[in-house]
Amino acid sequence: MAPKTSDISLSDTASQLSTAIVRTARVLRQDAAAEAGLGAGTTAALASIKRDGPLTPSELAEIERVKRPSITRTLACLDRQGLIERTPDPADGRSSLVSISAAGRERLALLRRRKSAYLARRLEALDPEEVATLARAAEILERMREDERPS
Repeated sequence: MAPKTSDISLSDTASQLSTAIVRTARVLRQDAAAEAGLGAGTTAALASIKRDGPLTPSELAEIERVKRPSITRTLACLDRQGLIERTPDPADGRSSLVSISAAGRERLALLRRRKSAYLARRLEALDPEEVATLARAAEILERMREDERPS
């Protein structure tokens, strides 16, 4: 018999939710990134460039919470695949600004379609009430993250 909601502590709920989110995210990353030929970190960097670009490599490293040499390797990989464009930084002639290319936008769109298709296949196996619950959970998760977004 499943415990009542009032019997489950916030800590237990947080733990269960964290595990489910991490496992689902891992499957989505591995499946989509493998199909698109990118690793998870490279995909995350490309998404950050699309969302926040153009960026200097140092700004991207800060956003991704990695050291500059790591982001330099990531950018080299993205550049080799034609997924980014570099332009001189008008504020610092020694640096460049990185933005997403048309091919990079297409690659991210492909990744999103693959992730959505995977989840849609999984949702088909659920009853409508469960799908509605997950839709509401998605809204709540987004609301929880709003206060953590940089301004």
